Amino acid sequence: MVARAAYHVNRMPITIATLEDAAVELNRRAAVATPVDARRAHKAAAERETNPLARYVLNSLVDNAELAIVDDRPMCGDTGLPRYYVKVGNAAQVEGGFAAFEHTLRKAVALATQAVKLRSNRVHPLTRRNPGNNVGVFAPNIDYRFHPVGDWIDITAVHKGGLFGSDYRMLFPGDGIGGIKRFVVDTIAAFHRRGLACPPAIVGVGIGGTKDQSFTLSKEACCLRLVGDRHPDPTVAQLEDELLDLCNSTQMGVMGLKSQTAVVDVHCEIAYTHTGGLPVGVSELCTAVRRSTVRLFNDGRIEFREDPLWFDAYMRREGVDFPNDAAGLMPAASPARQEVN
Repeated sequence: MVARAAYHVNRMPITIATLEDAAVELNRRAAVATPVDARRAHKAAAERETNPLARYVLNSLVDNAELAIVDDRPMCGDTGLPRYYVKVGNAAQVEGGFAAFEHTLRKAVALATQAVKLRSNRVHPLTRRNPGNNVGVFAPNIDYRFHPVGDWIDITAVHKGGLFGSDYRMLFPGDGIGGIKRFVVDTIAAFHRRGLACPPAIVGVGIGGTKDQSFTLSKEACCLRLVGDRHPDPTVAQLEDELLDLCNSTQMGVMGLKSQTAVVDVHCEIAYTHTGGLPVGVSELCTAVRRSTVRLFNDGRIEFREDPLWFDAYMRREGVDFPNDAAGLMPAASPARQEVN
C-alpha cells in the first residue's frame, strides 16, 4: 500500500479570473525576461571567450537581455511558439474544471499576443492561414504531469522555436554511450554549421522510452531545467558533462563564429526502453531561453519563479509504488537551483 500523506487541503478552487491574469503575465515574463541562470551563463561565456568578435556578440546578448527588461519588450523579434507545461498537485481544484482551465490558457496566449506583442507564428500547415493570435488546432501545446501532494498547479510557459536544431535516431543497444555521443555531436555540428540553430544553446537529450517519448524528454530537458543542473543518476550526470565538453569542442558558436561556447549546457533525461533498441532525441533551446513559471494555490495565492521544478523524484520514480509523503518529492537543491531561488 502507498502511504497517504497528511497535509492540509484547501477546498477553494483556483478562479478563472486569477488563472487568466496569471497566464497573461506568465507569457509576458517568458517573452521579456531571460532567466537568471541563462543570463549568468551568457555572461560567463563572454568572460572566457578568446575570439574578440565572438566576445563582442556574447556581451551584446547580455546587454540585450538587460534592455529587454528595462524596456519591457520581447528580447527577440521571433518569440517562438508559445506552449505550456502544467504540473497539477493532487488536491488542486479549478473553477469550471480542466476544460475551463485549458480554454483560459488558450485565451491567455491570444491576449498576450496582442498585449505583449508576441509575433503571430502559428499558421495552418497547408494553407498557411495565420489567425494572428498564436492559437489554432493543437495550439498552444499543453503538456501535463501530476504530483501526489499539493493544492496547487504549476504552469510553465515556454516560447520555443519550432524549426531546426532538433533530431531523432533509433540506435541499437550495441551502439551504447559512444553511439549516443556521436549522434548528439553530429546533430549539433550539422545544425550549427548550417546556421539552423541559435547558439550558444541549451541542449536536451532524451534517451530511451518510446520514439516519441525520447523526443519529448529531449525538449523537456532543454526547456525545463536550469543551466548548471545535473541529473541525480551519476551515470547520466557524467554523460551530461562529457557531452557538454564534446559539443563545445565543435567551436561553432554565436552567430556562426568560432567560439569556446557552442552550447551553455547539456541536460539528459532517461526512460526505461525496449530491450532491442536505444531511441535518442536531441533538442536545442536558443539563446533567448523564453520560459517562466507560476504556481497557483487553491486559496488564491500566486507565486512566480524562474525554476520550473519540472523533474522531481516522483516523476523519475522507478517502481510501482512511491512513498506518498512530502519528503523527497521535489528536486534536490543543486548549486544552480540554490543560486536562482
